[in-house]
Amino acid sequence: MLDMNLIRENPEYVKSALKKKMWDVDFTELLAWDKRKKELLQVVEGNKAEMNKLSASVPAAKKAGEDVSKIFAKVKDIAASNEASEVELKEIDNKIFAFLADLPNLPDDDLVAGGKENNVAIKVVNKKPEFAFPLKDHVELATSLGLVDYDRAAKIAGRGAWIYTNLGAQLEWALLNYFVTTHLKDGYTFILPPHLLNEDTGFGAGQFPKFRSDVFWLEGMEPKRFLLPTAETALVNIYRNEILKEEELPKKLFAYTPCYRSEAGSYRTEERGMIRGYQFNKVEMVQYTKPEDSDAAFEELVNKAAALVEGLGLHFQISKLAAGDISHSMAKTYDIEVYLPSMGIYKEVSSASNARDYQARRSMCRYRDAATGKTRFVHTLNASGLATSRVFPAILEQFQQADGSVIIPPVLRPWMGGLEVLKPIKK
Repeated sequence: MLDMNLIRENPEYVKSALKKKMWDVDFTELLAWDKRKKELLQVVEGNKAEMNKLSASVPAAKKAGEDVSKIFAKVKDIAASNEASEVELKEIDNKIFAFLADLPNLPDDDLVAGGKENNVAIKVVNKKPEFAFPLKDHVELATSLGLVDYDRAAKIAGRGAWIYTNLGAQLEWALLNYFVTTHLKDGYTFILPPHLLNEDTGFGAGQFPKFRSDVFWLEGMEPKRFLLPTAETALVNIYRNEILKEEELPKKLFAYTPCYRSEAGSYRTEERGMIRGYQFNKVEMVQYTKPEDSDAAFEELVNKAAALVEGLGLHFQISKLAAGDISHSMAKTYDIEVYLPSMGIYKEVSSASNARDYQARRSMCRYRDAATGKTRFVHTLNASGLATSRVFPAILEQFQQADGSVIIPPVLRPWMGGLEVLKPIKK
């Protein structure tokens, strides 16, 4: 949520920044509400002071033998007037809250305007693979190697699902173990969060109200629950409505979860197989930091995500996203994008993002400054570390051999029983 003070003091700056995200906004009505709220607060507080003054005069009036009924009558009249003002004040507060709740985060000043057409690759890692034989895509490879069963998955779950089988399940689990082991070594705290979340959690992460339809809601549950779309949603809400100690920061967390998305894609050629589905596995990193430390934390998360892909030996790039392509809650995002040879394109396997204080304002997560004793909003950051559903296909495609086999990255072999090569199954 944006700071109302910033809008009040510099509405044109906020309007211009949001336009870079392709979000047009008119603050005329909001600022009128804000002005009326200030007027009402002055009236309400003035009336309360007057009532307190009148009430305090009663003992002296009684002692002087005066009729205090007029004092009580006046207090009653002022209270009735105040009640009407407080009703109006509550209505205005609700309007202001709803207006602010719908606004996206401001993009950082260094981001260019526009959508994904303005994204820029800022780093390319490892040599793009070249092949002297006809390429197979990951769907054909996964099937011929006996790693994934798409047909039976469609039978039991419908379109947008897959079943990892035998060595495929082992390879998926090897990836997850590689990610988890690395994060533990780097000092991150391992979290296994609930998969059913409440509405306040969706709001705190900035996904609601705008993206309510993008999650799976559980019917018949009261209060309402939805299936976790990413572990970030849970992790950035763990300290909701809490005041942390300064010495507790930064908090570095990571979680493994399946992720459930209702918008599984259009099933274009580039979204075949496991590129985009209703359920996929992901390890997510989140940091809570002091404002002055969040830029360094962002670099750390980008480097950690990139190091995981580089450790697999994959060719990939890091892209700086334009303002209109970063998500609703974020101020800055770098994507780590792995190359898929069969498509000749790069696909995102991690988005590293800085939300600044946007999520913290929504979830009321603060820390107490040790020097001043005042509370400040934390900054929250996140990065996939990593999602497997595109890393798995990239491994198959980039490391495929002429005989249809696939070389297993050395870092995964300890979890594959030492196996070095995946070979086609005999029919």
